[in-house]
Amino acid sequence: MTTPHQMRAARALLGLSHDQAAAMTGIDRDLLLQAEDDAAERDLAVSDALEKAFVKQGIVFIEDGEGGFGPGVRLKQQIGACTGIRPENLNSANDG
Repeated sequence: MTTPHQMRAARALLGLSHDQAAAMTGIDRDLLLQAEDDAAERDLAVSDALEKAFVKQGIVFIEDGEGGFGPGVRLKQQIGACTGIRPENLNSANDG
């Protein structure tokens, strides 16, 4: 089962606001907020529907213990061209 942390991370990776995610998934915004809240009682049907919708958008949910780490999320594939700086090229001149 996905965690509230994973739900928040998945939405963030897709660059969606709560309103955008609610519109995309067809799930009420308040139910979406509840699924992302660590302290709230979770509706498993809502969590399942969110997970399926995020997977369709290219999110991969990583199970607890997979790869020796805790639960997480990642993108199935890169979105657009990467314009970042490679770690070996980081220096004080491009720090900003």
